[in-house]
Amino acid sequence: MAVSTPSEIIRESSSARPPRRWRVVDIVVASVLGVAAGVVFWAWGLAWTPLSTLLAFSPGLEGLLSGGWLFAGVLGGLVIRKPGAALYTEVVAAVVSMLVGTQWGFSTLIWGILEGLGAEIVLALFLYRHWRLGVALLAGAGAGLVTGLLDTNFSSVAAYAPEFKAIYIVSSVVSGVVVAGLLSWLAVRGLARTGALSRFASGRSVQTRV
Repeated sequence: MAVSTPSEIIRESSSARPPRRWRVVDIVVASVLGVAAGVVFWAWGLAWTPLSTLLAFSPGLEGLLSGGWLFAGVLGGLVIRKPGAALYTEVVAAVVSMLVGTQWGFSTLIWGILEGLGAEIVLALFLYRHWRLGVALLAGAGAGLVTGLLDTNFSSVAAYAPEFKAIYIVSSVVSGVVVAGLLSWLAVRGLARTGALSRFASGRSVQTRV
């Protein structure tokens, strides 16, 4: 009769039946992540104009910059591993960015809600049980797709020709995959190795593999 090792038990308990109820520590950490990401959002908004100018040689490639506003939801979802974490973290980040001051004003909050939902829906499709790299990449892609669709219909990008809109949407998805998906996944692994996530399943699952 096979006996499970402690590390196997931890992995099974963290992936098979993840707890749904939020703890105080979940709220605190998700809020801290959201606030920190909001400051990054604000700084990225300042950099957007010069960076987008560099990409002006091919209309639509500005979508490659979208990931700078999408990582909060994916990161929060991967760390907290609870329903609503991706949406909550992305919305907090959007609110902080809006309050600090951005050129997009209140629309920042609307975009944040919908982008958070883009990542949240992907995590929900996996029943909040699977947290491998592929899931993180798909969550980033979901947020990127939402951004691409929003921008090509409700921003200055809406004036682009259809082919450039398509480039923008694809670029946003690619940016979401790389920046929001891959980099967030790597960030969680890095944080877990330091022990900073020891109170979370995301931290314990990584530590059992090293």
